[in-house]
Amino acid sequence: MIQKIKNGQTYLGIEFGSTRIKAVLIDNEFHCIAIGTYNWENKLEDGYWTYSLDEIHKGLRGCFASLIENVADKYGVELNCIGAIGISGMMHGYLAFDKNDNLLVPFRTWRNTMTEKAANELTELFEFNIPQRWSITHLYQAILNEEPHVSEIAHITTLSGYIHFLLTGRRELGVGEASGMFPVDNNGYDSCMLEKFNKLIAGKMFKWNIYNILPEVRKAGTKGAYLTGEGAKFLDPTGKLKAGIPICPPEGDAGTGMVATNAVFPRTGNVSAGTSIFAMLVLEKELENLHKEIDVVATPDGAPVAMVHCNNCCGELDAWVKMFGEFASLAGISIEKSSLYELLYNNTTLANTDCGGITAFNYLSGEHVTGIENGRPMYFRSAKGNMSLANFMQAQIYSSMATLALGMEILMEEEKVCIKQIQAHGGLFKVKGIAQQILANALQTCVCVTETAGEGGAWGMALLAAYMIDGEDNSLGEWLSEKVFTEMQSIDVKPDENGIAGFKKYLSRYKTAIDAEKKLEGVVC
Repeated sequence: MIQKIKNGQTYLGIEFGSTRIKAVLIDNEFHCIAIGTYNWENKLEDGYWTYSLDEIHKGLRGCFASLIENVADKYGVELNCIGAIGISGMMHGYLAFDKNDNLLVPFRTWRNTMTEKAANELTELFEFNIPQRWSITHLYQAILNEEPHVSEIAHITTLSGYIHFLLTGRRELGVGEASGMFPVDNNGYDSCMLEKFNKLIAGKMFKWNIYNILPEVRKAGTKGAYLTGEGAKFLDPTGKLKAGIPICPPEGDAGTGMVATNAVFPRTGNVSAGTSIFAMLVLEKELENLHKEIDVVATPDGAPVAMVHCNNCCGELDAWVKMFGEFASLAGISIEKSSLYELLYNNTTLANTDCGGITAFNYLSGEHVTGIENGRPMYFRSAKGNMSLANFMQAQIYSSMATLALGMEILMEEEKVCIKQIQAHGGLFKVKGIAQQILANALQTCVCVTETAGEGGAWGMALLAAYMIDGEDNSLGEWLSEKVFTEMQSIDVKPDENGIAGFKKYLSRYKTAIDAEKKLEGVVC
């Protein structure tokens, strides 16, 4: 392994998640050999969820420094050359720059849900669902709001696109990430919709048009970007990292999730569960109807994908686990974090399948699938219900998947989308079996979790970097199936009839209580 690291027979993926930036270094056999991490949190400033540029820069360098330290500790060598690099991040959002590359307004992340007017108008104009979190929606809402910065725009991008530009000097995105900025087709951005948007804003007399402010679109495997000298110094201020490393097109966390789970062929799908939760189903044909709960995006190699995206997943669940850890500390018991999760998750095997009448909403932020603009966590139970720790914790896990299940009902029942099985990955599945079984029951579908599920999108991004170098003439799906996942160990879980019935009962209470959740929006906290 030492020789591989010295020779640059490695690939690096760096993913900017909502609460953690993670770097995964893999060897030329696609095994994870080192990890770097950096924890961060978004902030609500002036009504927008954001991260400052300083924090983005600090996080990138901190994560890479953590990786260098991990390599040195494990192998006793310096990491100064890498076979290829890839950057991914939270999809969507809005980063707008002027001609001198000055950020015009603070980064607006996917988590912001105050663009409903723009989303509705663009959806009607395009006859295509345009979600609130997409970049084009943020741009158009800023136009509707008559924000002064709009006239100074020279280019807009996403978080991964911004980092890619810092490292390479190129303004481009992978097609999967680009599909969360503006609708795409086989040739890049949809030309008819681009023209419709230009006509829509023609009267504003901006110095720019939509054609020249969006990043270029690149499919997986496209070469041409390299780490510049300036980019190398930015990533590694020690100056030891060599310039000239190939860098693949930047992607979003949805695309890296598909790659990390080998879900890029039609009728395959995956669920990624962390701060947010989303399902991606690769389509055999276009959806028959427009559904505002369903996004249509693309795989990293351009195939159409139906996406159910929910803003909330593990945040409230993590808060409860932390609180139970505090109680243990008060009792004089020190429990390591991962062990605490295992204790609480595994104890849910004692729960009633319907959580004993307990229902929870995990809405720390808005949720478009259920029409919630400003989330408030909520919990209620039947007075005659079975209040127990097992039922309470299971209700929190159910809550992390409930909104996703509502969106998936549309695809499976109304659109008759067929799916062979769901591949699952992300932090929710680190405790073996528990959340996986609940997801299988919720979606009534076999759920598969591989041994790399905990590594998530950063590993998927490293694979995309490897594909650019090693893919040759194979499609992305062929390459993943024939080279990466041939010997991958996995656990497959089928839905349980009692579990299905219990989740349905829970979901029925959940649906009925959505109106109560909406009333909480007016409560000032």
